[in-house]
Amino acid sequence: MAKLVHINEIDHQANTVVTVGTFDGVHEGHRALMETVVQKAKARNGRSVVVTFDPHPRTIIGSKKNNELKLLTTLQERAEILESLGVDILLVIPFTRDFSLLSSEEFVKDIIYSKIGISEFVIGYDHHFGKDRSGTIETLEKLGPELGFDVYVVSKREMGEVTISSTTIRKEIQDEGDMNTAAELLGRPYMLNGVVIHGDERGRKIGYPTANLKPEHPDKAIPKKGIYAVQVRVDGSWYGGMMNIGVRPTFDGSTKTLEVHIFEFDQSIYGKTIQVRFIGRLRDERKFKSVEELIDRLKRDKKEALQALRFI
Repeated sequence: MAKLVHINEIDHQANTVVTVGTFDGVHEGHRALMETVVQKAKARNGRSVVVTFDPHPRTIIGSKKNNELKLLTTLQERAEILESLGVDILLVIPFTRDFSLLSSEEFVKDIIYSKIGISEFVIGYDHHFGKDRSGTIETLEKLGPELGFDVYVVSKREMGEVTISSTTIRKEIQDEGDMNTAAELLGRPYMLNGVVIHGDERGRKIGYPTANLKPEHPDKAIPKKGIYAVQVRVDGSWYGGMMNIGVRPTFDGSTKTLEVHIFEFDQSIYGKTIQVRFIGRLRDERKFKSVEELIDRLKRDKKEALQALRFI
């Protein structure tokens, strides 16, 4: 993955191309920005640095609703995606209320220029930064000549009539369960890492053993309740599967669970971290009149999941 570095660990290097943002999801709109940063750094024979924040700024300075905001990507996932795009360093700044009071000029001078080093700042067309989001393209164009760095603006990116944003993608995942649209906007299937924990083994008893997952990060966005076609990575190998997110109403469940049935797989993986990629939504979760009716539906679900997986 791209090297994950804390702000206090970064070495100052003047020949650095920088961009700044939360970049949750590293979606298709972010991709254009990252590709530009990498290209500019290579042209200068310098390094590419993506500056991000943890936790998400909206959870610190936003409303109560923002405090419940869920992540499309953890820091580790962002680093993995950025590596695939050629980024050298993902630099993490702890976002605190005190940090949020830093003015945009102080942020550029004290953090970007003095701590990291900069030869060029790549910024999205609508990005704002610093206290009260007062930092703009104009702020950078003013400071650039003074501090000796160039400024490059990346234009808006849309898909059809939809402007690509992390907020839009969260809605598709959490509210709609539309994993196909989410994948188009992300540029890849949505993924979830989780630790396999012990369940009640009901699935095994009816011929569909499942791995129960505890998400690796407590603030990770979980798709809408339902049944999904998925790919599962276990110990570096990929398998097809289907996942249930819900409360298992046929068994009078009440606790939300994440269970994945991995096709053609019969290994004990308790305690292991696995990755799930969501390929498509098959149906809503619903209560069946009997276990036999549930089994019949699961057979159909498996056929539909296999069909969906053939087209990826």
